[in-house]
Amino acid sequence: MATLCGRPIKKNKTMSIQDQKQLGTTLWGIADQLRGSMNADDFRDYMLSFLFLRYLSDNYEAAAKKELGPDYPKVNDDDKRTPLSIWYKANALDVDEFEKQMRRKVHYVIEPGHLWSSIAELARTQNGELLHTLQNGFKYIENQSFESAFLGLFSEINLDSEKLGKNYTERNAKLCTIIAKIAEGIAQFSTNIDVLGDAYEYLIGQFAAGSGKKAGEFYTPQQLSTILSAIVTLDSQDPSAGKKIKINKLLDFACGSGSLLLNVRKQLGAHGIGKIYGQESNITTYNLARMNMLLHGVKDSEFEIHHGDSLLNDWTILNEMNPARKMEFDAVVANPPFSYRWDPTEALGQDFRFKSYGLAPKSAADFAFLLHGFHFLGKEGTMAIILPHGVLFRGGAEERIRTKLLKDGNIDTVIGLPANLFFSTGIPVCILVLKKCKKFDDVLFINASEHFEKGKRQNRLRDGEDGEPNDIRKIVETYQFRKQDDPRYSRRVSMEEIEKNDFNLNISRYVSTAISDEIIDLKVVNNELIAIEKKAKEAADKHNQFLKELGLPPVL
Repeated sequence: MATLCGRPIKKNKTMSIQDQKQLGTTLWGIADQLRGSMNADDFRDYMLSFLFLRYLSDNYEAAAKKELGPDYPKVNDDDKRTPLSIWYKANALDVDEFEKQMRRKVHYVIEPGHLWSSIAELARTQNGELLHTLQNGFKYIENQSFESAFLGLFSEINLDSEKLGKNYTERNAKLCTIIAKIAEGIAQFSTNIDVLGDAYEYLIGQFAAGSGKKAGEFYTPQQLSTILSAIVTLDSQDPSAGKKIKINKLLDFACGSGSLLLNVRKQLGAHGIGKIYGQESNITTYNLARMNMLLHGVKDSEFEIHHGDSLLNDWTILNEMNPARKMEFDAVVANPPFSYRWDPTEALGQDFRFKSYGLAPKSAADFAFLLHGFHFLGKEGTMAIILPHGVLFRGGAEERIRTKLLKDGNIDTVIGLPANLFFSTGIPVCILVLKKCKKFDDVLFINASEHFEKGKRQNRLRDGEDGEPNDIRKIVETYQFRKQDDPRYSRRVSMEEIEKNDFNLNISRYVSTAISDEIIDLKVVNNELIAIEKKAKEAADKHNQFLKELGLPPVL
C-alpha cells in the first residue's frame, strides 16, 4: 500500500489507464487555457503546487478521519464547511493535542481553512481573501511541520507576482479562476496517489515541452529515463541474470524534478529501493523534486534531496574525507547539463573525485559530472549517465580522463542515441554505462541512432505500441544479453582494438553504419541489356511497318 510520511493511502483500483491519461490531458487543457501570456515554466510552478496542495489535503483529511473515528463530523452535501472545521470549532481545547498527534503520524498539519476544499470554495465564490489565505496556508505547512520535509517547499511560489496581475485584486481574481478550474477539472476523477502521481508526471512533461531550452533544467524524457532505469536495476556483474532484488542506495546528482529517480523506483517497486538521494542546484526545481517524491508516495524517511552544487560537492554527506566512511551507492543515474561551463580551480584539482584523473576543461564539465557520480559508485553498482557525443572523441583533458577510465576497465557500454530527443537541444547524445568492477574485458557499443520515429518537434524512441518496433526494449536487451547479432547495431570491442584507435570511442569506428553496396554480376546485366535491345529493335521494326503502310516516314 502506498504511503506519505508513513501514512497509508487507499487506492481506487477501478481507475483505468485511460482515465489517468484523461486527467492529465484535462489538467493540461486547463493550464494551456489559463496561463495566457505567462511562460509555461512560470505557470508550471503555480499549477503543480496547487495540485500538490490538493494531494496533501486529501491525505491529511483521510488520516484525520481515521484518527478521530466516530468523532469525525458527517457533513451534508449542501454544507460547504469541511468536517475538520466543524470539529475544530466544537473541540477547541483538544486541537493542540490532535495536531501533535497528526505531526507524529503524517509529519505535517493543515489547518481547516487551508485545506484544498476550503481554498476551492473560496475560489468558487470569488472570495477576496483567497490570496491571503493561500499565502498563510503555504507558510503554515512549511514552517509548522514537525519534520523538515516541507521546509521551504513553497518558497519559490510568488503569489504577489505581477505575472498574476498588476494589483492584489487582479491577482486574487486570477487565482480564483485558476483554482476553481482545477477543482472543477479533477472533481470527476479519483485522486488517489497513483492517479495524481501520473497526472503530475504528465504535466511536468507537457510543461517541459512548452518551455523549450529551459526544460533541460528539470526534465529527462521518459523514454530515456526508462532506458537508464532498466540498465541500473539489472545485475551489475551479469545483467543477463535479470533485475536486482533491491537497491539499498540510489543517487541522481542532477535530479531535476526527480522523475528519473522515480522511474528507477518504479522498475523495482515501492520496496525495491532502500533510500533515494538526489541533488539539484535550481531552488525551484529542487522544491519540485521534493513535491514529486511525496506525491508518489515516497515517505520522507525514504528520500533525501539536497539543494546545492554537485561540482563543488557542497553536500555534507558526500564530502567525507575518510575513505572508510565514504557514502557509496548501488546505482547512480544522471542527465547533467550538457557541456556546462564551470570554473576548475587549483583546489578542485586536488579534490578526491578528480585527483587521479585530472580536471575537465572549463568549456565542458561533462567529465566532471561523470567523475563526481563515479566516485560514489559502489563496487557492485552500475552507473548510467547521459552525455553529449563529444565526450567519446574530444581530445586534451577529456582524452586523458577517458583513457584512464578505459584502462582501468570502468567503461562497460557506449550507447549512441538519435538526435533531437530532448526539448532543450537537438544534438545527438550517448549513454555511458560505468562500473567499478565489471565482468567483461571488452566494451559493448550500441548504435541506436537510426532507430526512432521522426516527429515535427522531437524525435521519439518507439515503445512497441500498436505493433510498432520497440526501440527502447531493443537497447535494453542488447545491453542485458550483450548481443551482437546485427553488425550495424551492436558489437563487443576488445581493449586492444580501442587502444589502436587511441582510446577514441566514436561509435562509427566500431559499429559500421554504412550500407553494403549490392554485388552486381556484369555478365547477367550485359545479357539483360542485349535482350532489351533486341526487343526494342523488334518493336521499332513492327512500328515502322505500320508507318510504311500509311505512307509515313519511319522512326529512327
